[in-house]
Amino acid sequence: MSTEGMTGTTRAASPVRPASVVPPRGPLPAPAPSRGRRAPCRSAAAALCVADVPAAAAALRAADAHAAAVLLVPGLTAVLNAAGGLYRPAPMTTALDDLPRLLGHAAVAWCAAAALLAPARPWPELLALITAHASLAAAAPGGAHHARRRAARRRPRPALVVGTGPAGQRVADVLAQHPEYGMRPVGLVGPVPRRLPNSVPLPVLTTAREVGRAVVRGAVRDAVFARRPEEALVRLFWARGCTVWLVAAEPGAAGLAGATGIWGRGAVAGHLWGFACRRLDPPPGAAGPRQPGTSAWSARWAKRALDVVVAATALTAAAPLFAGCALAVRLGDGPGVLFRQERIGKDGRPFVMLKFRTLRPGDAREAATRWSIAGDERITPVGRWLRRTSLDELPQLWNVLRGDMSLVGPRPERPHFVERFSRLHPGYADRHRMPVGLTGLAQISGLRGDTSIEDRARFDNLYIETWSLWQDVRIMLRTTAACFRLGGS
Repeated sequence: MSTEGMTGTTRAASPVRPASVVPPRGPLPAPAPSRGRRAPCRSAAAALCVADVPAAAAALRAADAHAAAVLLVPGLTAVLNAAGGLYRPAPMTTALDDLPRLLGHAAVAWCAAAALLAPARPWPELLALITAHASLAAAAPGGAHHARRRAARRRPRPALVVGTGPAGQRVADVLAQHPEYGMRPVGLVGPVPRRLPNSVPLPVLTTAREVGRAVVRGAVRDAVFARRPEEALVRLFWARGCTVWLVAAEPGAAGLAGATGIWGRGAVAGHLWGFACRRLDPPPGAAGPRQPGTSAWSARWAKRALDVVVAATALTAAAPLFAGCALAVRLGDGPGVLFRQERIGKDGRPFVMLKFRTLRPGDAREAATRWSIAGDERITPVGRWLRRTSLDELPQLWNVLRGDMSLVGPRPERPHFVERFSRLHPGYADRHRMPVGLTGLAQISGLRGDTSIEDRARFDNLYIETWSLWQDVRIMLRTTAACFRLGGS
């Protein structure tokens, strides 16, 4: 078994102890009965498949469809969903994540039914049926996904983390602290490191024989690779019935989780607390994963078109709200409705960001270098309400329309803190590869205000390296929901 490079750093707050190899039979749990070994995966797939039935049935009833379509549409939809991996979800998959594929599968099923079993329907009617079916198909599995995540949190599956360097230790730490991903680390696989963090005291398995014994004795169901996978080790886990995951645990390595050469099927399926995550399935042949065909140019212009359309529409529709907020600031706090501050945008270019004023800083130095004003007694009642509802950010729609910002992207920061954080946190400067945004993946994941800069940089780089137009739409929808829950700073 090859050694792993010791690049990266562990958390400074974690005390360390000299590493020692602990026999796997001690800390690992007792083996589970072999007959029930794959039951959780089968039950999750069955629940998601059954959840599709009410959606198809409701759409068919509304369409007064041919009797044979009652079998064809649900059957074809289930086959397409299974082939697309929708019944084998990633750790934190939601129904909204799968909506584009559900829409496509519903379209194929309905077009096939219309062509084979019934006279051609008008296109508007057919499009309405496809949309209704896809919407119900996204809503129905939502309950199944929620139940699956609750069960995963209550009873996380034993997992082995492959990698004993800083990357592997970070992944093990994340899994130990976040049981919502449904995996509980029970051992590290790889060469013995000099030191291990006390935060995750785990046995170290150094040979394939020890790994095989630990999988059997510990009822291990998941193997999480925090380094480039080795073919022999991956095949060992596959042969033992384990689900294999590849996690990009180093800054700038998210592409590893999306393109791994010979490693068969699977795609970037989500993340483990900001680390890009992909399930590796046994390949049916030697063909590698399909590569995306969207060029960088078309993707950039598609994102910009979405920004312009949404920002212009929002500025027009929210004009009365803008006027109300401006009037409230003027009457409550006096002149100077807008607060202007220099921020750093894409490629390190500075720009002036706009906000509704919620506090008057003492001087320009305080405005440029003070990190947080949460709890400041100078915040007025109007300012506190604007911050709580996130309405103080609305003027940034003008920045989006001007091209200074995007709707979704890493949040812009002041020059003083960009320089400081770029020195302290590897990968922080990489955030500026993409236009900065009004909201972002880090913000909807709860990383806003006075939270970990390292975590925020990781989430921002994950967003950049796994970007899609649908991801922008999802983040905007979740941001809107958070605003209605009054989740501002």
